[in-house]
Amino acid sequence: MKIHVLNTGYFKLDGGAMFGVVPKSLWSRTNPADENNMCSWALRSLLIEDGKKLILIDTGMGDKQSDKFFSHYYLHGNDSLDKSLNNLGFNRDDITDVFLTHLHFDHCGGAVEWNDQKNGYRPTFKNATYWSTQDHWNWAVNPNDREKASFLKENILPIQESGQLKFVEKTGDYSKEIFNNFDVLFVDGHTESMMIPHIHYKNKTLVFMADLLPSVGHIPLPYVMGYDTRPLTTLKEKGIFLNQAMNEKYVLFLEHDAMNECCTLKETEKGIRLDEHFDFKSMF
Repeated sequence: MKIHVLNTGYFKLDGGAMFGVVPKSLWSRTNPADENNMCSWALRSLLIEDGKKLILIDTGMGDKQSDKFFSHYYLHGNDSLDKSLNNLGFNRDDITDVFLTHLHFDHCGGAVEWNDQKNGYRPTFKNATYWSTQDHWNWAVNPNDREKASFLKENILPIQESGQLKFVEKTGDYSKEIFNNFDVLFVDGHTESMMIPHIHYKNKTLVFMADLLPSVGHIPLPYVMGYDTRPLTTLKEKGIFLNQAMNEKYVLFLEHDAMNECCTLKETEKGIRLDEHFDFKSMF
């Protein structure tokens, strides 16, 4: 097995929305904001080579939305999913599996593209199986008013219409192993049945944090996003996970932290806090 980091660009979101009830005087220490209160966030994916499998975890925003849509999110940087794949000697058609932690646009937008006529949509990865969960899929295709702006039908419905969609089987809080050395924790605070991959790699457990832990700035328990649909559930899930991650010495892969790719945790007098932060390559 080999694992690669794919950078697909950066975007901006309001700092207050990203930290909920936490005052700016506290969260800005780790995530400084611009004059409009916007903070930069990464759009990182992981690519796993394992035998005949080439597994992509999350896809970034893609490029099919309107200029008006993208203007709200201040996309910046020179990276894209295609560039990152090409730099590794791969292309879209090589992908065998697309694992979507959840279906918010910044995690799945790149999973679907315009067709050649630009009058409809098709899966970006024509040879891939796309993985979601039945509970989350139902939640996304019948969105509540709070999340409706994040669940875009053009990012979601073409996957099912193509016949390429499969659902991960949920057994309690965890899935059965769906790929070699790859299992999944289900959490419900951010959105219904978000999947957190645990990848057993080079004698370590690498955890793809998705939106359970967007950045090292979110490690303290009360630092919960305003976007979370069930913040008290996030608080409970995060507390359980952080304790396990610290005790088991997990390596946490941060999808959205603009400055830090990975981190580990330690116990302090104030609770669990950041231990080390580092680039993926320096650890593996």
